Amino acid sequence: MTDLRYRFLDMLDEFGYDIFNLKMIRGTGHFSDKEITFALKTLTKSGTIIKIERGKYVRSSFSDEFVIGNFLAPDGGIAYWSALNSYGLTEQFPNVVFIQTAIRRGQITFRNLRYKFIKVDSRKLFGYKDFGYGNHKYRMTDVEKTIVDSFDLPQYSGWYQETIKAFNNAKLNARKLTLYCKKLDNISVTKRLGYLCELLGKPDLGFFIDYAQSVIRNGYSLFEIDGEDKGEYNKRWKLIVNMPVDEILEIANS
Repeated sequence: MTDLRYRFLDMLDEFGYDIFNLKMIRGTGHFSDKEITFALKTLTKSGTIIKIERGKYVRSSFSDEFVIGNFLAPDGGIAYWSALNSYGLTEQFPNVVFIQTAIRRGQITFRNLRYKFIKVDSRKLFGYKDFGYGNHKYRMTDVEKTIVDSFDLPQYSGWYQETIKAFNNAKLNARKLTLYCKKLDNISVTKRLGYLCELLGKPDLGFFIDYAQSVIRNGYSLFEIDGEDKGEYNKRWKLIVNMPVDEILEIANS
């Protein structure tokens, strides 16, 4: 190995860079652009460093998919089905890492794992917790935000077979759930969650139920957003409950 490559790897050790981009390397001031290009070319050829996508690399020994996913979309964080699984709220785990971001970009496959970027309005980028340390840090939606997101876009969380069960099993803070629903500003989601609170018997979420009732308008929403436009009309929650209640309860307790 040439002296340049040794010095490049020493620099990665010095700064704790197991995952990095060109801007980070240039920011160290240790190498010229020509040296960086040569070092990366030779180190990727030897397999010591692996290219994720243009300008972004990992050391071959590094494999934390959540750190990698958040690094690829640093404005957001790990969310939806990936977060549900991380919190133990679903037993299903697709071979996909779901990342919430306000940046439109296509999914990529890296080391046989798909990274799917869910573009949302920037106002939805809230409710994250930090995990890890240093260059190994990543953000993930907290439990309450994960539940709200899962009812907002259930197609990225396993649909209602997973979201209802996750809601029933999650330990939720009523005030945080209320705050997040206010910020999300999706009354249909708020109504669905309020309805489930009462159906599944969630006395600790009384504060949220009161809030959910206060924002109800005259129009009806479907309980299952991709279901048929027919079912029981629930006047209290202004919902068309287009799933059998027995099925909802079965899913919740499965």
